[in-house]
Formats: sequence, C-alpha cells, structure tokens
Amino acid sequence: MFAGGTKLIDARGAVFLSLLVIAAILVPALALGTPAGSRLHLPAYLVALFGKYLCFALLALALDLVWGYCGVLSLGHGAFFALGGYAMGMYLMRQIGSRGVYANPNLPDFMVFLNWKELPWTWWGFSSFPWAMLMVFLAPGVLAFCFGWLAFRSRVTGVYLSIITQAMTYALLLAFFRNDMGFGGNNGLTDFKDILGFNVQADATRSALFSVSALTLAGAYLLARAMVVSKFGKVMIAIRDAESRTRFIGYRVENYKLLVFVISAMMAGVAGALYVPQVGIINPGEFAPANSIEAVIWVAVGGRGTLVGAALGAISVNFAKTWFTGALPEFWLFALGLLFILVTLFLPKGILGLAGDLTRRRAKTPEVKPAAVPAPATE
Repeated sequence: MFAGGTKLIDARGAVFLSLLVIAAILVPALALGTPAGSRLHLPAYLVALFGKYLCFALLALALDLVWGYCGVLSLGHGAFFALGGYAMGMYLMRQIGSRGVYANPNLPDFMVFLNWKELPWTWWGFSSFPWAMLMVFLAPGVLAFCFGWLAFRSRVTGVYLSIITQAMTYALLLAFFRNDMGFGGNNGLTDFKDILGFNVQADATRSALFSVSALTLAGAYLLARAMVVSKFGKVMIAIRDAESRTRFIGYRVENYKLLVFVISAMMAGVAGALYVPQVGIINPGEFAPANSIEAVIWVAVGGRGTLVGAALGAISVNFAKTWFTGALPEFWLFALGLLFILVTLFLPKGILGLAGDLTRRRAKTPEVKPAAVPAPATE
C-alpha cells in the first residue's frame, strides 16, 4: 500500500536519525557513566527534560503527518496525546498497590478518599502492561476513527473541522475534570512508583525512558516517511492541494483522510504514554485546547510538511519555553504569539523550509571567477 519509487531516507532524514541514535546512546552514558562532579555529567532532571522534548517532537511529527501532508488542521491532537498518557498513568497507578497513602492494594488512593468500594470497569486490565499498551493505541485510535468517520464523510473541512476538533478536546477536558469519571478529577494521576518492576524515579530508569523515546521517535519518523514518499503519500498531497479534483478523478478522499488521521492519533497517544512516566503526572490540563494550538505552532516554526522540521520545531520552541518560563515567565505567552506571527508572515515554510530555499538558491548561483590579470607588456 505504501510502495513507491522515492527513496525512504534522504540526507536530511539520515542526519536526523543519526542524531537520535547518538542521543539514545550518549545521554544515558553521560548520565550513568560519569561522576556527579564531572562537567560531562547529565543530572537526572535534564535527562527527564530532554525526554519530554522528544515526546513533544513525536506529537509534532504526528500532527505534521495529518496537517502538513493531508491538509487536515487538527486543533485537538492534545486529546490523543492525553488519552495515551492516561492509559499509561492508569497502569502506573495500578503498580502502586499497597504502597499508597491508604495502603489499599485494590484501589488507587483517590478512589479510597472518595469512598469508592470497587474498581470501575474502565480500570479493568490495567494491572497488565500489554493491556495498557494496547489501550495506548486503541483509546486515541478509536476516538480518531469515530470522529473522523463522522467528520470526513460529512465533508467537514477547513476552519470548521479545526473548530470541531478543538471542541472535542475541550469536551474531554471538562469530562476528565469530574471526579465521578474515575480518572482522578482535577488532580489527575501521580505518585507513580514502578514501571515494569523498575523504580520510575531511578536514574537508570529515566535514562532508559529517554532512549526508548529517542528510538520511538526514530521509528515513527520512518513510518511517516514511508507513507509520504509512497503512492499513498502522493494521494495525500493531492488531497491537501486540490481535494475536489482528487475526489473527481475517483479517489475516496474520506478514506485516505480517515486512515491518516487514525495513524496520527495513535502516534500522539504513544507520545503521551512516554511523556507520563518521565514527568510523573497526568491531569486534565493536558486536554487544554491551548496545548493543541501550541503543537500547531511547533510544526509551523519547524516547517510544515517536512517531518524533520516539525520535530525540530517542537524541541526548539520547548527549549525556549524552558528558558522563558524560568527567566521571564510572564512574557512567555506574548513571545509565543509573536513567534507565530513572525513565522506566518516571514517564514511560511518554517525554519527548515528557509534553510532548504537558501541551499537551493546557493546551488543555482553561478560561480563568479576572478578576471584574469593581463601580463605586463614587454618592450
């Protein structure tokens, strides 16, 4: 289905994948193999911070796949990210067992506090890691399928589709804030202890989670790249650029959109699942529409329709956010809005698109040779 003639990995992708593999090896080596007083040592909080950046990069990659190549601007991808995070958080909560504040082996602490007598059916099976991983894919995937099936078959497009996706994530925000939903209410899920039997706070576990995040991002890039360079990807681009014409020549546009939307949602869910054990908490705030809008800004800054640019945009913008919220926290939202305006007006192709244009322009510029100096006349 995804077969095509274009090579899978170009020079830019090869560099990106190489950096991810190097990071997956180097960061744990510096965190675990160097003494604490060494200049090369990476403290645990930096390892977790870098891992969080990679999770955001995976979310941006998922959004770029559906927006940059299929033209579907989703303002609700934060919902898929959060659902994957809740699936992982529920597994981590079940691993606490009797080590919670109330020492109840069958119920999480917040359920004991609320006088719940038994585990809700939505939590069944989450003591099993394979079941939790299945839900990481199924929860966002099923939601994306149901939403996409209704929206795309109704031919909802453009700004109307974007508004509906934003309404979807806001509805989930309100639902998860309620304590009677069984997901921790406004406090969410936290105080995690173990993942697969390993202490989630240990330096070795944090380093392993970082490496898994880097390799997962690399795998997601390869999957997305395989899609966009194939015949399937050519149809995606045709839908983005001329949807009516693509439908007129016989393609079932809604089926292509639906498949890409579901795959993108599952990628976002995996990003959320990797995010939760590294930050140590998941709450309804992850459903906030502002988070989804911020992800769109990451893609726009890095370069829409480039995959690599989307990931780099997420990493660079979040690095800037870390600095701003530490040095000038009250100005971060203004800086983010200004950044989006500047990119929209002056860098419509993003940073990576600008770099590509400059490279092509330099390659087309003819080399100017210095004029030959005439030999001095002889008498």
